Amino acid sequence: MDDSFYMPDYRGSKQFSQQDIRTANATGFGAAADDYMERGIDLNEQLIMNKPATFFFRMRGDAMLEAGIHDGDVLIVDRSIPLQNGRIIIAAVEGELLVRRFEQTFNQRRLLPENKKHKPVTIDEFSNYASWGVVTCVIHVTDSLLQAYMQNRKTKSHDRDR
Repeated sequence: MDDSFYMPDYRGSKQFSQQDIRTANATGFGAAADDYMERGIDLNEQLIMNKPATFFFRMRGDAMLEAGIHDGDVLIVDRSIPLQNGRIIIAAVEGELLVRRFEQTFNQRRLLPENKKHKPVTIDEFSNYASWGVVTCVIHVTDSLLQAYMQNRKTKSHDRDR
């Protein structure tokens, strides 16, 4: 297995790093003028290592609940990261895309769910299997107002497509 890591050609559009951005004071309020003195955070720059190899997926199902991945979450998937034991991956198995934790032992490879309701998938030499990419980030909406807004947008988009 090749453990090489290649740096991306895209290095972001900003000339500052996460360390240059002040952190929020979780115990109180800052001065009102503090809101205007910081530059915005570019999520592409912060969360994506290799832009040409990065894709977004929306999670469907509850197979990875114990890993903190819920139905409807957005997954950031990097296809340039090498497959390693213990990583959460997108795998194509028998024509279906699955999100599972990859496990390789001496004599077998398995895709492990993080929910006891689901069974592990054993990969053998006869399996129609391909690792599609490694999940690097999960975007999980926690606020009910934003969840309702997103659901409303989804419904309107679905109605428009009819």
